Amino acid sequence: MRIKVRHETTYAYSAPLARSTQYLRITPRHGDGQTVTGWRVTAPGKLHEWRDQHENICHTLVVDQPLDRLSVVGEGIVETSDTGGVYPVAPYDLPREIYLRQTDFTRPDTRLKRFAGKFRRALKDDLVAGLHALMLGVREAVDYQENETHVHTTAAEALADGAGVCQDHAHVFISACRILGVPSRYVGGYLATPDDPEQHAAGHAWACARVPDLGWVSFDPANAKSATERYVRATIGLDYADVSPVRGVRQGGGEETMSVAIQLQAAVQQ
Repeated sequence: MRIKVRHETTYAYSAPLARSTQYLRITPRHGDGQTVTGWRVTAPGKLHEWRDQHENICHTLVVDQPLDRLSVVGEGIVETSDTGGVYPVAPYDLPREIYLRQTDFTRPDTRLKRFAGKFRRALKDDLVAGLHALMLGVREAVDYQENETHVHTTAAEALADGAGVCQDHAHVFISACRILGVPSRYVGGYLATPDDPEQHAAGHAWACARVPDLGWVSFDPANAKSATERYVRATIGLDYADVSPVRGVRQGGGEETMSVAIQLQAAVQQ
């Protein structure tokens, strides 16, 4: 599938911005079922490209001129193929023990530990089937509802509230996997929905679990399925903190307002 992506983040300031440094993670990954062509990042400042510990393609943006509006755009074309939701373990992947470490977003409470424990026998009997059952269990326990959580909501909080969005589903799934001894990681990217080939959408999030002799298997609890050719992987990490698209600090600017506009255009390759 050929998917054209345009991801724009705009900041508006009530007073002139004096200086800003931003870390950008808005460039999709190349390889394992997707090929990225013609991708470019544009912004009114100096851009420096680098790779983080997960081999995500990152940029540092330094703005040192007065601005009352700052727009950062990442756009290009990603050609995807269906891998059955399975990706090989890469040479740059961190040791499996790292993906068992709970983070501030995934650290479980008693409720989450009890929830994960319900799937222990299923994972022991058949790991892949048990992980699919866990995925469906997360979706049942956390209803998809926008505006019920925020970007800082933890897995434990989302499970207690019984509502959230894809970020929350991914965190709950990852936390449960780590409780059960299954290495897991967070994936940030985009999803082109089949009923709307040209769409304005938000970014998407899902998870991967590491399965012996198979690799990284994707699980999207929000949609109760594994990733297909309609998924574009941009970043991976232990949780959302590792893949946040735009993050930084500034001097001046007064009050700040941020808006995000993501447009996807998808077409099946002939």
